[in-house]
Amino acid sequence: MVDPLTAVATATASFNTIKRMVSMGQDIESTFTQIGKWYGAISDLNEAEREAKNPPLFKKIIAKNSVEEEAIKIFAAKKKALQQEKELRELLLYSYGPSAYQEILDLRRSIKTKREKTIYAQARRRKAVFWITVQSIAIVMLSSITYKICLVLYEAIQSVN
Repeated sequence: MVDPLTAVATATASFNTIKRMVSMGQDIESTFTQIGKWYGAISDLNEAEREAKNPPLFKKIIAKNSVEEEAIKIFAAKKKALQQEKELRELLLYSYGPSAYQEILDLRRSIKTKREKTIYAQARRRKAVFWITVQSIAIVMLSSITYKICLVLYEAIQSVN
């Protein structure tokens, strides 16, 4: 997953490029690549927000402060993205008309669906396997320690009797 600050930086760079391209009078097709990058970065930001809302157990326990910090970063990035989206909508509506904006909305849905099905689903599976492995190792270690403690206590009781 992409860091929220990286996602918003990518979105801002793409947004500025789109503004420049539109102001130079380029047609909508030539700006699709940048619009796609912008929507991709926004999709990454949304995934970061989704992950921050449901962090893994150990992240909740160990890195409690960083969860709140991450939430603040995501909040600020989302606000910036919403402002960019509003400006982008107005810019595209005035420059290319409602039909072009509708094409872009269709592109957005397509990008979102593709990313959700491939990139993010795969990343979630990898993280789930990682955290299950970490939890399993922790359980085995705690069980082993508990067993050793019980064994020592048993031997101590046997030696007293």
